Amino acid sequence: MYPSRRRLLLGLIGALCICVTVMWSAVLPPPRQFLESMSPQSASASRVAALLAAYQGTTTLALPQKDAGCVINGALPDAACTPGAVFPGATPSEICVPGYTKQVRSVSIKLKKQVYAAYNIAYPPPTGTYELDHLVPLALGGSNDEANLFPEAADPAPGFKEKDVVEVYLYEEMCAGHVSLTAAQAQIASSWLAVYQALDPSDIARLKAKYPSWSN
Repeated sequence: MYPSRRRLLLGLIGALCICVTVMWSAVLPPPRQFLESMSPQSASASRVAALLAAYQGTTTLALPQKDAGCVINGALPDAACTPGAVFPGATPSEICVPGYTKQVRSVSIKLKKQVYAAYNIAYPPPTGTYELDHLVPLALGGSNDEANLFPEAADPAPGFKEKDVVEVYLYEEMCAGHVSLTAAQAQIASSWLAVYQALDPSDIARLKAKYPSWSN
């Protein structure tokens, strides 16, 4: 084949490839976006975002109405006793630094006994049955105030292990800039269970595999 004909043929093939690429990209989104749109994690994110939308702009939590006669409400605490409380000055830039929760965790034995007594649960409880939980977790700026503490049972599920999944999921989303800190705080204080039910099973499995020490 003559060189001029070869160059012409190669030019035609190149032009044809460009045309096909342009037409294909007009029909489908970029590969990464396409895969993300089909992923279960994206589905979880959209459902959780819809829940959090109702709490955008919320900057304060309710105040406790009582400190005795508290009653657990299924997987949730008594809202009149444990409405949640946060460190007012905590910011994502501080919270998202590894080791933050170890620096701020401070719950005395006296306070633990006080919280268990408020819920009429014997202290200490049998190992593995309850944990003294921060309703708004330290990893989302929650404080060690009594208004943010309650005895959370492991069983029946969903219990404190399932709440851990929600806490880590919202922490990851907040640190990635996908959700605001205040909206995440308000949502988990209102109903962490709603977020758990919105998560895709693949997300739950991923987080349990990532943090096996508390998921088993």
